[in-house]
Amino acid sequence: HFLAGLSSGLTSAVLLQPADLLKTRLQQHGTVTTHLTLRGTIHSLLSSPHPIKALWRGTLPSALRTGFGSALYFSTLNALRHHAALLRPTSPTPSNPTHPPNPTATSSSLPKLSALANLTTGGLARAFAGLVTMPITVLKVRFESSLYTYPSLPSAFMTILRAEGPRGFFAGFGATAVRDAPFAGLYVLFYELSKRELSAVFSRGTTHTTHHVPVPLDAPSPPGGVQNVNANGNPELSPKAAAGINFTSGVAAAGLATLLTNPFDAIKTRLQLMPQRYGNTVQAARMMLREEGLRSVFDGLGLRMARKAVSSALAWMLYEELIRRAEGRLGGV
Repeated sequence: HFLAGLSSGLTSAVLLQPADLLKTRLQQHGTVTTHLTLRGTIHSLLSSPHPIKALWRGTLPSALRTGFGSALYFSTLNALRHHAALLRPTSPTPSNPTHPPNPTATSSSLPKLSALANLTTGGLARAFAGLVTMPITVLKVRFESSLYTYPSLPSAFMTILRAEGPRGFFAGFGATAVRDAPFAGLYVLFYELSKRELSAVFSRGTTHTTHHVPVPLDAPSPPGGVQNVNANGNPELSPKAAAGINFTSGVAAAGLATLLTNPFDAIKTRLQLMPQRYGNTVQAARMMLREEGLRSVFDGLGLRMARKAVSSALAWMLYEELIRRAEGRLGGV
């Protein structure tokens, strides 16, 4: 789970870094004299001597943060979900004959939990991962902003340490936690609901096997996309069908969760760029609303929604596919 999370996080971070940089530039506009627009920001970056380098500025801290953050998040989430699943039996036993295997084909081999358990485990896992990776997050945001011109990552680290002390690496953690924990909880909740509904629609009317027989990953999928039955006794969709459902569910879940948590993302960015001015989460929110209006807490919403939709969907699709393949190989041994 750690390696699957690391791989999916690194891939999405590198591919989508330009969108993250543009979002940071748009959200910083309250700290500079001119209002930045998306078109103006893109034009400024493309007009620089090295446009490609400018668009991917901050990729190293972003890759470190997203890669190891995703690895830590998925590992923690998996542990929490498995623990929660043990508290709520879902397979038939002599003492629990009322929970037969789910007849609906599934796009995932991950534990199935209640809505509350999905919300709670997602939020707790993200809050923990966010705390551990907070110093890298601060470095990432400073690198992406045009307010700082650090020549290198070590130089940025030493400058922040000298000017602000260790506390500087945790600037905006309150807003980050308030943004990330609800986002992750809502994301897992919406993601699992969407997967369940789409899997039910996709598998309706299909014919599937009734015993666990490992099938080669490159074998043709049976009609309807159902490939075999997993170890839990639930029919399993083919890799192509599962990947499509997981990606679609990821896009929908990320869009909804992003819309609900964007104000905290905007506040977090201001705190990490100008901690001396904005102080804390509550003070930053009041200043932004008083000086710039409601629009300030939704700066960068379109970019963040597009980036989160693609990055989260890509990360979860790759993660689930890697887990499916790993468990398929282990199951065939």
